[in-house]
Amino acid sequence: MSLVAGLGCQRGCEVHSLLALLDEALAEAGVERRQLTALASIDLKHAEPGLLALATALDLPLCCFNAQHLAAYEGRLSHKSAVAFAHTGCYGIAESAALAAAEQLDAAPARLLITRRKNARATVALACTG
Repeated sequence: MSLVAGLGCQRGCEVHSLLALLDEALAEAGVERRQLTALASIDLKHAEPGLLALATALDLPLCCFNAQHLAAYEGRLSHKSAVAFAHTGCYGIAESAALAAAEQLDAAPARLLITRRKNARATVALACTG
């Protein structure tokens, strides 16, 4: 089973903001950090310092996908953001990245365990297989 946290964030979002949001989602799902298998986002964020610091702190890979790949998950999103689409070409980074990474890691269909949650600077979603 794969458990992936998909993350979207504004440029310059700090690691503590991402971690707090992630911990809230994990608590809501009733799972622990150690159960995560990866973090995921859009390729535009592959060098975002907060995301990289989070991946390092949690000792997890950061899987990044282009907007075209993430668009394949559009029909499975709980929320479609016109703002996200205007900036990235993707309607939902956190949810679609979480689904894409979980399916890539496990080669099995994934489902959203926690749909998009947000704070002032970031979004998170959890997807799992199995």
